[in-house]
Amino acid sequence: MTGAPGELVLAEHRGPVLVLTFNRPAKLNAWTDELEDRYFALLAAAEDDPDVRAVVVTGAGRGFCAGADLQRLQAVAERGEVTAADRARRRPRDVPLTLRKPLIGAVNGVAAGLGMVEALYCDIRFGSPSARFTTAFARRGLIAEYGISWLLPRLVGHSRATDLLLSSRMVDAEEALRIGLLDHLVPSGVVDAAVAYADDLATRCSPGSMATIKGQLHNDAGGTYADSVTRAESLMLQSFRGADLVEGVAGHLEKRPSNFPSLPPVRSADVPV
Repeated sequence: MTGAPGELVLAEHRGPVLVLTFNRPAKLNAWTDELEDRYFALLAAAEDDPDVRAVVVTGAGRGFCAGADLQRLQAVAERGEVTAADRARRRPRDVPLTLRKPLIGAVNGVAAGLGMVEALYCDIRFGSPSARFTTAFARRGLIAEYGISWLLPRLVGHSRATDLLLSSRMVDAEEALRIGLLDHLVPSGVVDAAVAYADDLATRCSPGSMATIKGQLHNDAGGTYADSVTRAESLMLQSFRGADLVEGVAGHLEKRPSNFPSLPPVRSADVPV
């Protein structure tokens, strides 16, 4: 695992899977600008690293992420205004949604407010029995932030999203699984379970195919079925001309693991992983 003991996000390679751990356990991994900068820089580095084919994100200690650090939020509230410094951002808040590689959440405890949004940015979510979710915003005098009003209805439906956003009530792991906030609930070893799933994707699936499929899911979310079919026809023809199809079919017929190429880098990263 890389990073000093006080590093805000730890990074650990487990084969082709990179495990990122929010590391403010005494504060239930409450979000700060510094934690965000470290997390987003590590995601950028993972995007360009050919040895990383999937990413798992979790939290140290008892929480996944308790949301924005309330001391910093209080300072903004006491000023009564948002300054240019508060609005200044090196990167958009939804950077995790742009990752071409699978991003798997291992929710090990509370995911509140912004922490819940970060969990929803993941492609797939594993949860431990202690996983809990709350939107929290309405109980802090805030609004549905960071795109959660778009993301949440698509996962749980409009009326459930309304319930969770208006009430800010706490959702336990069993309910989270039932309504779609979690995809897998495991009795123990949530990080190991998430890594095993991510490793299966990394070793058996085409990185190019997965990146394209993630793009389809995002781009087709607001369109029509006919538009989706039209775009898929074009993408399918491209895949027919690609080396991944040749390798995928050969691996299956020869009863061996397919050797798919890594994704080409798309952006420079400033943090070594």
